[in-house]
Formats: sequence, C-alpha cells, structure tokens
Amino acid sequence: MGIVQLFGVPVVVAINIFEKDHDDEVQEVLRLCESMGIPVAISDHHARGGEGAIEVAKKVKEVMFWLHRLLQYPLLDGIPIKEKIESICTKVYGASKVQFSVDAQKKLDLYTSNGYGDLPICMAKTQYSLSDDPKLLGAPTKFKMTISDVRLSAGAGFVVALTGSITTMPGLPKVPASVNMDLDPDGKVRGCSEKPSSVQ
Repeated sequence: MGIVQLFGVPVVVAINIFEKDHDDEVQEVLRLCESMGIPVAISDHHARGGEGAIEVAKKVKEVMFWLHRLLQYPLLDGIPIKEKIESICTKVYGASKVQFSVDAQKKLDLYTSNGYGDLPICMAKTQYSLSDDPKLLGAPTKFKMTISDVRLSAGAGFVVALTGSITTMPGLPKVPASVNMDLDPDGKVRGCSEKPSSVQ
C-alpha cells in the first residue's frame, strides 16, 4: 500500500473472504488498514456474487472524489538514468544502497551520450522480494540492490535495469514461426500454422 500511496493514488483494500478463512486474521487486516486510515471492506463475492461486493463498491465510490487529483511522480523526469534507477530502488523498493556493476555503468554512460538519457526505466527483478534476492521474501529492510546490467529498448522507448542474477526470457524461439510464413501469388498468408523447422 505504501508504494501505491507514494504516487498519490487513492487506495481501497478489499478483503476477499472464503469459507475456511480465520476470522481473527480478517479482523487483524481490518485493524491494520483502519489504523493507517485506509478504506477497507470485506468482500464475499466469491460466495454471494455481486451482492457480496457492495461494501467494497461503496468504499470505491467514496474515494472516487479524490481521483481528480494529479498523480504524484516522485521519480522525476529530467534526471539522469542512474538517478532514476536509484530513486526506484530506494523510494519504491526500500533499498538502503544501490550498486552498479562496471558493465552497467558503462552502458548507462553510453546510452546517455547517445541521447537516451531521458527514457523511462523498466525494472527486471525477482517477483518474490522487493530486493534483488529471491530468498529475502517479502519486503526486507536495509538491503543492497545490485544493478547487474542495463539494456536499451530504443524502439519501445525505455531502458531495462536488471537486478541481481535475474534472467530474462527470449521473446522468440530459436526458429520463429515467421521463418515458414510467406505470401502466395494471390496475396494470402501461408505457413502460419506450420511448425517451425527444428534446429540442426
């Protein structure tokens, strides 16, 4: 919730309850939200359909008034790429220190010198933790975030910052289906349903 509030977005918490949920746990979530002044409601739409979500809808309606406010952008445009990445790591993820590999720093300098210094940032990071370590589950504190690499996606218009030992998936197989696609003399596409040939 803190990350969402950082950008000035109104928050409503919906507690989706199920038959086997423990009431003391539900009450604790309610207490925590109320202590932080965050609108919260219990929803049992899983069992009762739309009727079970009415209280959540009422809470959303209450905060709709504030949606006219402009979003806040604590990660300001116009600052160097490195500072943007550091700002994301510290203000959003909660890192106490950000370290850049030698290769990452060289690429940042290269991208900046070639006119890509104003691009937004896309973070490539483990989904298991706000840190770059998948073993530090949840939202740890006082951790160091390592930027191991950065990649320029000039066509898409952003820079990807890779954290820790994260790996990225290739967008295409070794032999894409497009290899077997073509247009026949009548202008119809052929080969789109054929399997790509195996790599020898």
